[in-house]
Amino acid sequence: MDLTVFAGSALVSVGLVLAAPALGAVGDTPLWAWALFVVCVDVAHVWSTLFRTYFDGEELQRRPGLYVTAPLAAYLLGVLAYLLSPGTFWRLFAYTALFHFVRQQYGWVALYGRKARVSSTEHLLDAAAIYAATLGPVLWWHAHLPRAFWWFVENDFLSGLPAWVGTGALVLHGLVLAAWAGFQVSRVVRGEGLQVGKVLLVLATWVTWFGGIVLAQDDFTFTVMNVVLHGVPYFALLFRYTRGRLAEGGYGWLAPVVRAGLPGFLGVLCVLAFGEELLWDKLVWHERSRLFGEGGPVLPADVLALVVPLLALPQATHYVLDAFIWKTSREPRLLARLGWTRGGSQGSLGGTAPISGVAISGSAE
Repeated sequence: MDLTVFAGSALVSVGLVLAAPALGAVGDTPLWAWALFVVCVDVAHVWSTLFRTYFDGEELQRRPGLYVTAPLAAYLLGVLAYLLSPGTFWRLFAYTALFHFVRQQYGWVALYGRKARVSSTEHLLDAAAIYAATLGPVLWWHAHLPRAFWWFVENDFLSGLPAWVGTGALVLHGLVLAAWAGFQVSRVVRGEGLQVGKVLLVLATWVTWFGGIVLAQDDFTFTVMNVVLHGVPYFALLFRYTRGRLAEGGYGWLAPVVRAGLPGFLGVLCVLAFGEELLWDKLVWHERSRLFGEGGPVLPADVLALVVPLLALPQATHYVLDAFIWKTSREPRLLARLGWTRGGSQGSLGGTAPISGVAISGSAE
């Protein structure tokens, strides 16, 4: 499991970047890659949260206030930000997404520490390593704007950071990662063994963030490196959850879809993701006529202030809910549903793999 979702995701990303010339993907992300990685991985993984929340009637009845308040608050904040200016909206959205991406990587690594019952010193060092691997390249990026790519839209990140800050961030991130690697070696020397999954995770995180930001020279490299390691582990987490919840008799009329296994699970998510992107293109972007066809209204600014936050709502709600729905203190059955405790459904991914409760740890922290 670790090799597939962490190391495998990083290796696939690197392989695609190396093969970009042969794939005709140097420069802007081609349509096929956008459909595969942005829509079917990034956007689809956002919609997968439905299987943990709105697709589950029992869960809705358990915490109705959260599931009504979260999207309502996110929408109202989005409208207010867009009314200030479209730039304000996209900047707020970009930094929220960045925070979410970083915290998810921390969540994965925190699980390993909790499972191994590491010391507080090692826990802090693990946290420092994951934040160094992510925030070091991000600070460098801010000090070297503009680049050939942006997070969402042009100028969504703040520019003007001195170049020396970016250089210092990379030096510091290298020192922290070197200290972390040295600590892992010392564990082996002391006979304490090596948490291979955790090492693969930190390495994969560094490869994709450093390679996808500092070394990247085009949008395709950034896109592939950015979304695969983020989306694929989340798919694995949610798929395992659906299998455990199905074993309890959950999902009602959606049970046949979940029972269909990974094709049914991913099929539903890709349909929802393409539906969302169709609306984005028809109402806002008007950029991908080859995929979505010609036409679409040109909306005035005051209407866009209502429409854009609405189209962004699935993603915004995903960001908000992810901070609540994986807390084992509020839902003890989570671990069993993920196949991580006795009595849980193993699911077709097999075994009680470390990834089973990864996001739980990050949210609980």
